[in-house]
Amino acid sequence: MTAQHLTIPATPRRSRPRPGRAPWILLLPALAAVAFLVLPFAGLLVSAPWPEMGQRLRDPEVLDALWLSLVTATVATVVSVLFGVPLAWLLARTEFPGRRFVRALVTVPLVIPPVVGGVALLIVLGRNGLLGTHLDAWFGLTVPFTTAAVVMAQVFVAMPFLVISVEGSLRGADRRYEEAAATLGANRATVFTRVTLPMVLPGIGAGAILCWARALGEFGATITFAGNFPGSTQTMPLAVYMAMQRDPEAAIVLSLVLLLVSLAVLVTLREKWMNT
Repeated sequence: MTAQHLTIPATPRRSRPRPGRAPWILLLPALAAVAFLVLPFAGLLVSAPWPEMGQRLRDPEVLDALWLSLVTATVATVVSVLFGVPLAWLLARTEFPGRRFVRALVTVPLVIPPVVGGVALLIVLGRNGLLGTHLDAWFGLTVPFTTAAVVMAQVFVAMPFLVISVEGSLRGADRRYEEAAATLGANRATVFTRVTLPMVLPGIGAGAILCWARALGEFGATITFAGNFPGSTQTMPLAVYMAMQRDPEAAIVLSLVLLLVSLAVLVTLREKWMNT
């Protein structure tokens, strides 16, 4: 039993109004805003050492940082999906004491400086932290300044993007499909996996892409909680920061790589999930 097998009368779709010409009083500030956002990227393209690009991209430190960023961002996204989708479902479909407070806590990482999140993680999971002390004493585990710490920092700052996206999809989904499935005898687990989940897959996909992109670009929480050790915790944003101090051209090359990855993510998000 899936959402596609349940026939629900469709509501008529309203036609979109045709876009009109923008008044000059809005057009001029809009063009200025576009120029302000585009010019820095144009500066990167102009200043890039194109003849040396291939050689610089083959640098072992660059490859290590890029590989580490891709792996940790992917792992962080998988972890965020596993924990974030159930959390989004609870926030969207259930009532429990303190739900608004929990939703506020979920969105806090979106507004606080990432370095504050790194300090908070260090206080909790550091060797002398609230939980880190017990992890070290009982299991001999030290989390900070490891690759696992990179993943945790990325999950902390990126998972709210997924939760908000999935919660919005759940609130916008037509619940009549779920009610019809329950009427036909499906239990809650079946309704979720066979009806609800297929309906909100676009929201999960969009949230996962945003989560991955945010994790890929994470800097503040990572350098505070995981440090900056080449090969183990130095991700691409940290490599850009270090390269800017000793070799600005290398920093430009690394920045271009991140820019291209970000553009690819945005194109994928628009074409596959938003259909606009």
